[in-house]
Amino acid sequence: MANVEKALITLDELMTTENERVEIITGERVEKVAAGATHHIIGRNIFRILDAYVSERGIGEVFFDGLHYLMNEPTTGIRNSLMPDVSFIRSPNLATDWNPARPYPGIPTLAVEVISPDDSAAQVQQKIRIYLDKGTEQVWVAYPKTRELVQYINDEVQTITTYSGVQPIAVDTLFPGLTLTPDDVFELPDWVGGST
Repeated sequence: MANVEKALITLDELMTTENERVEIITGERVEKVAAGATHHIIGRNIFRILDAYVSERGIGEVFFDGLHYLMNEPTTGIRNSLMPDVSFIRSPNLATDWNPARPYPGIPTLAVEVISPDDSAAQVQQKIRIYLDKGTEQVWVAYPKTRELVQYINDEVQTITTYSGVQPIAVDTLFPGLTLTPDDVFELPDWVGGST
């Protein structure tokens, strides 16, 4: 029996998924589940710190949750389209022909994923692999329950480092002179209490 390959989603189909938050991972539509406030506060913390730094220096753009990256896929058949919680694109890498009303046609320089309770470990690893294979320079994965940030650097050996507490995250290759710690990332307002 011949193996029938499923048709890949097109950009137009991706753009007509009304009120749905979906990513495309190896050709499959994957719904992004609703996240709680803790998830968004952590993403906001990262966004605020990076956006202030990047805006002051004019070195690129930082985007909050919701921007689709087409990961250099053809728009006629998308195998991978990811939507990081926070992302950064260096100015020289910004696509000059990009229509900002549409998904970004390339890859982020930095992709940040904040883990939610319903996230599958296998799916998170699959997304990290896609980012790195497509050329994203760094992927940060923030784990609210353990208050750890895992940094994947796309160098010759693909360096992986786990940070916690006041340990400075090695950000100099992207953001020279910026001091950022997991305590900065995971800081929650008093009204949140102990829940993650």
